[in-house]
Amino acid sequence: MNINSRTLALLTSLAVAIVLTAFLALASYFSSQGFIVALVIVFVCCFVLVHLSYEALVFREVKNVYSSLEKLKRQDFKKAESRSTFVADPLKKIKDEIYMIAEGKQQEIDELKRLQVMRREFLADVSHELKTPIFAAQGFIHTLLDGAMDDPNVRERFLEKAAKSLDGLDALVQDLISISQFEKGVVKMAKRNFDVAQLVREVAEQLEQKAAELQITVHVEADEPVMLFADPNRIRQVFINLIDNAIKYGRKGGNIWVMFDEGKRKYTITVKDDGKGIAQEHINRIFERFYRIDKSRARDTTSTGLGLSICKHIIEAHKSFIAVKSEVGKGTTLRFKLLKAK
Repeated sequence: MNINSRTLALLTSLAVAIVLTAFLALASYFSSQGFIVALVIVFVCCFVLVHLSYEALVFREVKNVYSSLEKLKRQDFKKAESRSTFVADPLKKIKDEIYMIAEGKQQEIDELKRLQVMRREFLADVSHELKTPIFAAQGFIHTLLDGAMDDPNVRERFLEKAAKSLDGLDALVQDLISISQFEKGVVKMAKRNFDVAQLVREVAEQLEQKAAELQITVHVEADEPVMLFADPNRIRQVFINLIDNAIKYGRKGGNIWVMFDEGKRKYTITVKDDGKGIAQEHINRIFERFYRIDKSRARDTTSTGLGLSICKHIIEAHKSFIAVKSEVGKGTTLRFKLLKAK
């Protein structure tokens, strides 16, 4: 039976009034002993009513609150059925607030634990990625110092390899700095009008030799200028990473298409290939730092493992996002939108 505090107060007052009225009506007939009996009866009635009121209004609800706290300790956040004695009970509201606060705090704790795991993984990945070029350069230099310096052919070859390892280390550090700046929000986009179709053609020429090794053809599907309002240097970085990835994971004799679809305010830009494709379990993780689908490429010194992560940050800095669609054996399609030229 659900009753509120006002109804309970009315019942208590009515009961006391009835007893007192009956006492006053019979007062002229009471002896001194009768007065004492009436006093005891009124006292007992008031005590029982007030005790029941407190028991129902306070103590039972406090027990419910403690029961809720026990569930919170067990991290059981599933809402239990509310069996409060009162409909508009402030203690029930307090209990619900405790539930909500505890649930929110637990979510914060879970998020902090997740971030802690990510931090450990990131430090481990950075250590591994830094160690590879450093140890390689160190090995070549120590070999030269141990006596190989006297042979001109060996000296030149080992110095070139050491320089290549250090160049890879420099690229890794620069990429880490870029990601750190993006995440802090300190990178400002130098936006201006430019022809993105021409920019993509330049990137394709830059990667032409690499594509030719796998007989991959890059198609830029634009018969006229495609004018965007964005940061051309950053967008160039995006296309270099996307096309380079498409070449790495492409198939021999394959194709890469870059297409531009004009909208009302934005262009939809599509980078598509017919390469190996990406399994569904990897799609949500390809933009993570140092994440590689092909673990055998973990020691690939031509890649820092940060390219797609940088692409994601650059596109997000342009108030957009990269959508990925892929199927194993059929290729990958990446799409994002950028503002048309002003």
